[in-house]
Amino acid sequence: METKISGLSSSAALESRKSYGSNQLTKQEVESFWDKYKGNFDDPIIKILLVALAINVGFVFIGKAHWYESVGIAVAVLLATLVGTWSEHKNEATFQQLQDDASKIKCKVFRDGVINEIYIDDIVVGDFILLQSGDKIPADGVIYSGDLKVDQATLNGESAEAKKIKDEKIAVNSNTVYDPDFDKEIDFLDQYKLFRGTVVCSGEAVMVAKRVGDTSQYGKLALEMQTEERESPLKVKLSDLADSISLFGYIGGALIAVAFIFKKIVLENGFNMARIMEYVSIWQNPVNDIVNAVILAVIIIVVAVPEGLPMMIAMVLSLNMRKMLNDNILVRKLVGIETSGSLNILFSDKTGTITKGQLEVVTFISGKNQSFNKFDEIMAELKELLHISIAQNTNALFCEDKECTKVIGGNATERALVGFINMGEKVDYQIEKVFSVPFSSDKKYSATQIRGRGSASLHPNIIKNLDSDNLTLIKGAPEKIIGKCTKYYEHNGEIKELTKSDIDNLEQTMNDLAARAIRVIALATSNEPLEREDTIEGTSSLKEMTLVGIVGIRDEVRPEAVSAIKEVQGAGIQVVMITGDRRETAIAIAKESGLIQSDADVILTSEELKTISDEELKKILPKIRVIARALPTDKSRLVKVAQELNLVVGMTGDGVNDAPALKKSDVGFAMGSGTEVAKEAGDIVILDDNFISIEKAVLYGRTIFKSIRKFIVFQLSINVSAVLISFIGPLIGLVQPLTITQMLWVNLVMDTLAALAFGGEPALRRYMQELPKRRDEKIVSPDMWSSILMGGIFISSLSIFFLTSGSIADFFRFGPDGKHDMYLYTGFFSFFVFISILNGLNARTETMNLFEHITQNMGFVKVMSSILVIQVIMTYIGGVILRTHGLVFKEWILIIVLAFLIIPLDLLRKYIMHSVLKKS
Repeated sequence: METKISGLSSSAALESRKSYGSNQLTKQEVESFWDKYKGNFDDPIIKILLVALAINVGFVFIGKAHWYESVGIAVAVLLATLVGTWSEHKNEATFQQLQDDASKIKCKVFRDGVINEIYIDDIVVGDFILLQSGDKIPADGVIYSGDLKVDQATLNGESAEAKKIKDEKIAVNSNTVYDPDFDKEIDFLDQYKLFRGTVVCSGEAVMVAKRVGDTSQYGKLALEMQTEERESPLKVKLSDLADSISLFGYIGGALIAVAFIFKKIVLENGFNMARIMEYVSIWQNPVNDIVNAVILAVIIIVVAVPEGLPMMIAMVLSLNMRKMLNDNILVRKLVGIETSGSLNILFSDKTGTITKGQLEVVTFISGKNQSFNKFDEIMAELKELLHISIAQNTNALFCEDKECTKVIGGNATERALVGFINMGEKVDYQIEKVFSVPFSSDKKYSATQIRGRGSASLHPNIIKNLDSDNLTLIKGAPEKIIGKCTKYYEHNGEIKELTKSDIDNLEQTMNDLAARAIRVIALATSNEPLEREDTIEGTSSLKEMTLVGIVGIRDEVRPEAVSAIKEVQGAGIQVVMITGDRRETAIAIAKESGLIQSDADVILTSEELKTISDEELKKILPKIRVIARALPTDKSRLVKVAQELNLVVGMTGDGVNDAPALKKSDVGFAMGSGTEVAKEAGDIVILDDNFISIEKAVLYGRTIFKSIRKFIVFQLSINVSAVLISFIGPLIGLVQPLTITQMLWVNLVMDTLAALAFGGEPALRRYMQELPKRRDEKIVSPDMWSSILMGGIFISSLSIFFLTSGSIADFFRFGPDGKHDMYLYTGFFSFFVFISILNGLNARTETMNLFEHITQNMGFVKVMSSILVIQVIMTYIGGVILRTHGLVFKEWILIIVLAFLIIPLDLLRKYIMHSVLKKS
């Protein structure tokens, strides 16, 4: 790879964008508001209402019904579907926009002579882009230097890695950025061409962008590529619950309709066949009864079917999306945030998650066991060799621009090492990389063969090796390297024999560093050339190494992670730290972070884990706290074993090799600084890599589950009461306690508007003191059933009393017909809405304090207050359409007093239920 790439200038990039377009893909068409609105008319409930409307219109023409009934049904249907569509469309659009904004990929691009990170949409034709393991290729193009292995499954479905190399026959430079022949004979197996959307599995290269945005192969296919989101367990449970209640509503509605017809034709005619025949001989009588029965059935179905339940998840999530983004949580898949609240065990990475991720080299130990705290303290000859060993065997780069002071690319360890040598004085040498073996978690080392020349101050032995093209640089875990070292470099660059005593001294120093939670990296060289299939163990090359030294890297434990781990453990979630560090370092960090608290806690290395069978692992899993020197395959195995124990498993990851474990886990937490492969495999992206954000994700998951349960209690309480009123009313002479238009208004309140009210419930810390929910736990708990049934039966009983009691009727004025009905039924309509809203206060908290944290959900206050105000206004303007008439102060007082009775009743229920739970 060339040591200096200028890339496009800012002006050239601007011209390229004008000529060939930007790299932004045209967004896929989503369902428009009006399409969604029209689609809502396919709802079975709406179809039933439209049939009822058609029948009602027919009766208007034959003089058997009033025109305003038809208008009322039509307006109610249009209003209910309009509000529902608007809310659903708005929340979906908000969720998608926030997700898109937070998911933008950054790419490492050479511009104006320096390398920097820019968003993928800002890439243009001719850009030189650095690609490293785990990167998603941002445009179509060719390799300028280096080589890669690429996963192209997104385009061709093939899981096999494809080799990509530079086509030496084609000159690639900034003057030939646009290749008109690039699109000819597009073949994904072409080893010279790179394609947007594919993923770098290994290697490092600089590519030149040839096709961007919609002109790329990925862009051309994008409109045909749809990703299906898996159904979440909670959504399935809600849909099943809604289906069960709907079936009950449909059957109940049909039976009630039959019972109503039986009552009108048979019971009211005293089972007298002659009277029955006389009654039905007038055809309008049975037809009118059938229409009234159908209308009654429709009312029951409307109130019984909770069509708002399945959409509740998306609504709650969209309302919480911005809060979660503020807490550095990006939800990629709905299933993730729902399931996170039920986690039993969490396998967490260490670096950047439990620790700060701000790795810093704190010491360098020479082969003679001498310590140096700063790069400039090292003697010139050894310092230059150390500089070469780090700078030429890394994927990290240091910006050379005056305004750029950060290290980009590579992993956190490599960035810390490059930062260490760049803090000192500059070292002058010219080096060319011949071949590299990048670092991987299973090999635990990286190696690069180099050639070139050093400065005049470099020791003759090193200059000789450079000139012969045979110097290989090795960097990795000390246990992989030191055992192969037979010599070491002295401070002046001379090579000396590494004795057993020297190794013992180094081991003791490394143990001391590990006890201080300092991880160690060994650096060495070999005089043998590097072979492409080399591994340190069992190969003909790299048998004898010369030790350059040991680097000590410190990564402080996050103070907030300590409290977050304690909080998560208190929530009944087992936390297991998985790290590539040596055992001693891992133990020190685990103790400091509070993961290890007793001698019974189990710490295993990857090697020890291999010797344990799955059955043995299941027995000790509850005691495991740390897996040291872990491999990516260990993560997948741990997920599999934990799931076999019926545990809900969370897994964190940031690398390419972490993707399988992230996918297999119930909740995959990808790190924001990680590879795009890991982010795509994960359900949730932790944007700041911080463990406390994982803890917040768990809390949000539990909060969302709680909010949905509150909504269910609120809605089903209304459903139960409305069905009972509609069923009992006609049987005791109350033909229509609530009209269709009134019931549609109530339905609008308990579905869309209530979902908005309950969707903004605050995340309360006490939710983290509860045990995780079982996989098979019913969504409606016994406590919820007690609230639903008691509330529903009480509201229906009080409603029947309201409509049949003479003392209640006397509170209302007489109408023009000399009866109380017109004002009594208006009062009942308002009473039913008021008592439902007040029951919302009961539903939103399981405590005795109904106003607990209510200021943290002002949406609830605003929505419920608005419903109250609109309800009052409608009694004065609803007229014949809503069957309402203006009420006076005395009548309102009675309505409010009776509606408030639901409050002490539910407080009594809560007191009894809490007392029972305490005893049990």
